[in-house]
Amino acid sequence: MNQQIALIGAPTDIGAGARGASMGPEALRVAGIKSTLESHGLVVEDRGNLAGPTNPCLPPVYGYRHLEEVIAWNRALHDAINQIFLDDKMPILLGGDHSLAIGSISAVARHCRRVGKKLRVLWLDAHADFNTSVITPSGNIHGMPVACLCGHGPDPLTSMSDQVPALDPWSIYQIGIRSVDQGEKRLVHEVGLDVFDMRFIDENGMRHTMEQALLGLDEDTHLHVSFDVDFLDPEIAPGVGTLVPGGPTYREAQLCMEMIADTGRLASLDVVELNPALDVRNKTAELAVDLIESLFGKSTLMRREA
Repeated sequence: MNQQIALIGAPTDIGAGARGASMGPEALRVAGIKSTLESHGLVVEDRGNLAGPTNPCLPPVYGYRHLEEVIAWNRALHDAINQIFLDDKMPILLGGDHSLAIGSISAVARHCRRVGKKLRVLWLDAHADFNTSVITPSGNIHGMPVACLCGHGPDPLTSMSDQVPALDPWSIYQIGIRSVDQGEKRLVHEVGLDVFDMRFIDENGMRHTMEQALLGLDEDTHLHVSFDVDFLDPEIAPGVGTLVPGGPTYREAQLCMEMIADTGRLASLDVVELNPALDVRNKTAELAVDLIESLFGKSTLMRREA
């Protein structure tokens, strides 16, 4: 794992239905993300926040809300993350809504092609985010990033990494899914996404789920985690715009993060959809930082070294 980390904030809720995720980067900073990572011996640079269009709060046009603004934010983010890789540092995106994963993961895919690595994406989320302009019930592009990354969407978003699709569906493993629209469900099945939904986790446990999602990782694999905070059960993480009951518990989420850390392969990270306007005393941001700390090696268990 790269010990040099660069944080980059993208303070926008341009792709979301509810306002407030634009305040997410600052809430994560207030919760101490930089000092927490530094306490594990990592060298952390905070590159501040990107700038982009404000949220015009307009209705959908041809199935997309705020398409031009979403494109602008994602282009800026793609370029910023690409530069972080060129500087030989690990990027951590502080979002912002999940539409930003288009620019983030497009930059990761570009980097993987440049260095000759395979890409594995773990998508921790309550939602599959595989809507298109034809099947979306809302037009909100934060429900479309996985589809765009797999080549289903407008050209400026699908071609951001200079390759369409930016990544193959079989390189994405979705974990914690429990809210999928009907048309979206059909498309997910058609393209063959690996989805470990909450029923799978309930029946098989988080340990087996993560063993399956991490199977085959090797030194030639770049592991990217896209962590939507609504992955967590709203009882422990109320500060999100799309609450979906029945998510992972604190211990399940900790085990998920610890098992990712155990691989030593984490190479880039998104933290998105934190909405301080809906939070309680920054509780959700503090929990997110706690879980991110586990991604980087904190263990809640006492065990002997092998």
